[in-house]
Amino acid sequence: MAVLVGRGVRVKLIKCRIYLNRALSFLMTRNKGSLYEICHKLPKVETHCHLYGTICKETITYFNNRAGKPFTDEQIERFYIRGTKPVGVLAIFRGLDSDLIKFPQDLYRITKEHLAVAKSHNVIYIELSWNPTGTVLESKIPFASAQKAIHDAMIDSEAEIGIMSRLICAIDRQAEPEKAAQMLDWMLESPSPMTIGIGIDYKEDGFPPQLFEDTFKRAKSKGYKITAHAGEFGMPWNNIDYVANIIHADRIDHGYTIIDNRELVDQFLEEQRPISVVPTNSYYLRLFDPEEWAQKHPIRKMIKLGLNIYPNTDDPSFHCVEPTKAWMMMVECFGATIPDLKRFAYNAIDSAWVDKDLKSKWKQDCDKYFQSL
Repeated sequence: MAVLVGRGVRVKLIKCRIYLNRALSFLMTRNKGSLYEICHKLPKVETHCHLYGTICKETITYFNNRAGKPFTDEQIERFYIRGTKPVGVLAIFRGLDSDLIKFPQDLYRITKEHLAVAKSHNVIYIELSWNPTGTVLESKIPFASAQKAIHDAMIDSEAEIGIMSRLICAIDRQAEPEKAAQMLDWMLESPSPMTIGIGIDYKEDGFPPQLFEDTFKRAKSKGYKITAHAGEFGMPWNNIDYVANIIHADRIDHGYTIIDNRELVDQFLEEQRPISVVPTNSYYLRLFDPEEWAQKHPIRKMIKLGLNIYPNTDDPSFHCVEPTKAWMMMVECFGATIPDLKRFAYNAIDSAWVDKDLKSKWKQDCDKYFQSL
């Protein structure tokens, strides 16, 4: 009888916590000013942000005019309009490589501008992804010069405004596997403590991670950390399984279709392997109608499953999002609560490729912040 009473009490306590969390979410949503303030002031770590996806309209307009306007003014405007079915982002990425980025100082400018934006949203640490293949082969900027320009912007920004950042070199999965191997060769020829890992991005459909297994494994053997876009465009959970268990990625970017395989979910829960999610992910905006998008988005279920996720901006300029808004969307769109936000903050810190002492300090700062709430 005592056991039965104990179970009943536990059930009531669990229900009370559920109702309390729902009430907190409701109150935060009702008072968006307060939600904005909570998410804005929260000390944030971001690991999923593409350098070219941060370029502001003023800067791209300057580059475009300098290049003789390969893009019309109307095209530039459309790149920065986020509709329910965003288009044109891939075109501008390719155009930056082929026509607009021409000098190392261009990379310095883009990097420094976004680090200032991130700092204004209390991002304390960010890992920026950059695709060297296009820069070297299309923009004709040598790898060492391009990498140095980005690093210089990172070093200067840390000294001037106090934001810490590191660089990830990302494989262009739409290029030949030999280009990925070439990218790693460049990295090994110009090593730097500021470049800490490799990733893979661009269109996942038709370009599975298996194509680049040799490069990933060689990078791992050379001490680089590994992350990979997988399960982003509705591609099956097998891609996530492959990068987790064959390539042994330290982190997964997107990872939404993991929810289709309970065994893989259980593995990620046991290992607490991090997944960097993006509330503004384009695929699901196109897949679902606006009135059902937030209810059917995999992020909602990923939160309920307790997966080690945290919000990121991905391509903030073209997604019309900044770090504060990305965190707000976890509450407004996907039902996250204050305790969830703290969990996300810890997840982001744990996912960062920095030493344990720094992570411990950031967690202490995070604790102080949530205690102040």
